[in-house]
Amino acid sequence: MDAFNLLKADHRKVAELFEQLESASGKRKLDVFAQIKTELDLHAYIEEKVFYPALEEPAETHDLTLEAYEEHKQVKTLLSQLGRGRTANDEWQAKAKVLQENVEHHVEEEENELFKKARAVLSKDQIEELGMRLEEEKERKQGTKSSSGTKKAAAKSANKTAGTSKSASNAAKRVSRPKKSRSKKSGAKKR
Repeated sequence: MDAFNLLKADHRKVAELFEQLESASGKRKLDVFAQIKTELDLHAYIEEKVFYPALEEPAETHDLTLEAYEEHKQVKTLLSQLGRGRTANDEWQAKAKVLQENVEHHVEEEENELFKKARAVLSKDQIEELGMRLEEEKERKQGTKSSSGTKKAAAKSANKTAGTSKSASNAAKRVSRPKKSRSKKSGAKKR
């Protein structure tokens, strides 16, 4: 699965929920918000656990990735504050609108800037590997392991030769882990 398509699907789902939130009232508004919170918590988790670490190291995506982490912090703060609300009063609704605007800004920047630059620094295989890892982490976090996802991963693994699997695995490790600083002969560490 293409990592970008998976993340974009999450973005569309949340956008639809925000539309529902706008037209809902009373208890229904709080129920829709609960769905938004669940989706955003999961989405932020898989991005921070799998996607962003793969993009921290390349210079082309470094700054946008750090900015994305900061935007997540703001969204999480708003989610927490809204989650404590007992009624969808005027103040709560104003804060929900700010949340929506923050999420829309983040999605626009991610899809139009970060994804574009990430496609330039990641190979097609790395993008597919990231997509598979995002999907697996999402299922793990939800506590549901889809049998089709497991079967796909097993079939993909079985179809690879040992050498190809090892090289794909090594590529995925390079993508997902920041490089360790290497000491120069003078003993100075790279920053």
